Amino acid sequence: MPADDRDEDARRRRKRRSLDAVFGEVLPETTTDERDPDPRGDDRETWYRENRPPHHDR
Repeated sequence: MPADDRDEDARRRRKRRSLDAVFGEVLPETTTDERDPDPRGDDRETWYRENRPPHHDR
């Protein structure tokens, strides 16, 4: 690999690390359908009901 290509690769890696440090990882390494399901189940609905503001009950 020519030195120019290595320099360009190193520059891209530094830029990517810098962006990740500021914005975080935009796309995860795996998607939710590739991961094991949460053993606790889907707690989003339960969390919503428990944390629902009182004025939403009317």
